[in-house]
Amino acid sequence: MSKVYDWFEERLEIQAIADDITSKYVPPHVNIFYCLGGITLTCFLVQVATGFAMTFYYRPTVTEAFSSVQYIMTEANFGWLIRSVHRWSASMMVLMMILHVFRVYLTGGFKKPRELTWVTGVVLAVLTAAFGVTGYSLPRDQIGYWAVKIVTGVPEAIPIIGSPVVELLRGSASVGQSTLTRFYSLHTFVLPLLTAVFMLMHFPMIRKQGISGPL
Repeated sequence: MSKVYDWFEERLEIQAIADDITSKYVPPHVNIFYCLGGITLTCFLVQVATGFAMTFYYRPTVTEAFSSVQYIMTEANFGWLIRSVHRWSASMMVLMMILHVFRVYLTGGFKKPRELTWVTGVVLAVLTAAFGVTGYSLPRDQIGYWAVKIVTGVPEAIPIIGSPVVELLRGSASVGQSTLTRFYSLHTFVLPLLTAVFMLMHFPMIRKQGISGPL
């Protein structure tokens, strides 16, 4: 076993990486509120796992979406648990994200030299909100349908480009199959990919610059 470890150690310097991770200085003023970002990340990972599990049963069509969600909740093994965890974790993720943003702002974590860390964090906050909007539409129930209709109809008030933007969001003039397909694609592929990219930018910046000091 030691020979296998030595082989990897020689090529990847595992011990140096482990020492860097475990020996990072943590300022004495850090408290539980500095864990909000990590909790948000944990919720995101739970979302990925439970969301992936539900893709085995969910059908993104206007005729089968609602019935497939019913199947998940009533017949699929542990489906009710997986969807419930997904739903509550989504709410927790949004709440933790909001509290994290407030904590960073109130402690001055957006100031020099952490401007880019703040910018990537704001982008992640927007992506989190987008997760909520797109996910809300997927069960294709009355609440989801009207929520999407209202949200996608907001740009219509913009002069000249309003109607084209609405049609771009919905895929047609009204909320239908094209809208569900687009929101499903955004929710399960585009948004997770963008979130992962910005997280990979956000965390190294925090690692490099450290936690902001007290006010």
